[in-house]
Amino acid sequence: MAKNRHKSLGLTDEQAIDIYRHMLLARKIDERMWLLNRAGKIPFVISCQGQEASQVGASFALNREEDYVSPYYRDMGVVLAFGMTAKELMLSAFAKEEDPNSGGRQMPSHFGQKSNRILSQSSPVTTQLPHAVGIALAAKMEKENFVSFVTLGEGSSNQGDFHEGLNFAGVHKLPVITMVENNKYAISVPQDKQIASANVSDRGQSYGMPGITVDGNDPLAVYENVKQARERAINGEGPTLIEAISYRFTAHSSDDDDRQYRESAEVEEAKKNDSIFSFAAYLKEGGILTEEQEQDILSEIESIVNEATDYAENAVYPEPESVLKYVYEEQGES
Repeated sequence: MAKNRHKSLGLTDEQAIDIYRHMLLARKIDERMWLLNRAGKIPFVISCQGQEASQVGASFALNREEDYVSPYYRDMGVVLAFGMTAKELMLSAFAKEEDPNSGGRQMPSHFGQKSNRILSQSSPVTTQLPHAVGIALAAKMEKENFVSFVTLGEGSSNQGDFHEGLNFAGVHKLPVITMVENNKYAISVPQDKQIASANVSDRGQSYGMPGITVDGNDPLAVYENVKQARERAINGEGPTLIEAISYRFTAHSSDDDDRQYRESAEVEEAKKNDSIFSFAAYLKEGGILTEEQEQDILSEIESIVNEATDYAENAVYPEPESVLKYVYEEQGES
C-alpha cells in the first residue's frame, strides 16, 4: 500500500485513523461476543471478522448523514460507522429491552435503526436488496440527493432477489450501490461450487451497470470504488455492483463447525492478510499512527467494550407480556 495513499483519495490523517478505529472496534466487539457465547451468556454470534476493511472503507465513502444503508448480518463495521454504538450492539446480543433493533425480539445482528437510516433486515438472505432498490427509487422519484447502499455475501448473490433487485435498478438507473462481500464460503459451500463465472462482479454488465472487483482487505481501495460509485449515482448515471474479496476468519456462526468443510491451515494462511494489521502497518509507515497512539486506541476500545458488556448484561429483559407489541394494534392507539 503506497505511503499516504489516503491523502490522494481526499482523506485526512484523522479520517484514516478513524477508519482504523472503527475496524478495530468491530473486531473487538465481535471477539467479546464469541467469549460471551461460549460462556453461555448470549445465544448466537455471526461474525464480521476478516471483513471489517470492506465494511468500514465503504461506509466512510458514503454520506453518513443522508445516505441509507441496508446491511446484511455480518455488517457490524457498517452499522458502527453509521452511528450504532457498542452498547446498542451488546443490548441486541443479550436480547434486552433497550435493544434498538427490535427490543430484544429479533436474532442478534439483525440490524435496524431508523435514526441512522439503517433499514431493518430479515433472516432470509438477500431480501434487503429489493428494499434498498426501493429506497433508491424513492430518491429518484422525490429528486433527493442521497444514495442507497446494500451489502450481502457472495452466496446470497445466487438468490432471486439479487437478480430482481439489480435488474430493476439497472433498467431504471437508480442511485443504489450493491456491495457483495465475498468471503469465499456460503456457509459450507466454497465459491467454486456456487458461481460459474470468475467473479460475482461479472454479472453487473447483464444488469446494465459497472461490475467491479476490489481487494476487500484494503479499506482505501474499497473507499475509492464506493466513492466513485456514489458520484455516479448522484450524477444520475445509475447503480454499481462492487465485489469486495476477503475471507471469513470464523465459522459461519456460533452454531457452525467449519472444521467439517475447510482446513485450519487455509484459515491461518488467510489471516496473514488480516486488514487490522496491514492497515495499522500502513498508518505507521506513513508516520500517521505511533505505537503510543495505537496503545491509546486499544485501551479506549477495551474500555468501550467492557462498559458496553457490563451495561447490557445488567440491563432488563423485555416483559413477557410485551411479546405481541408491534405485532397487533393496541387498544387506545390511533
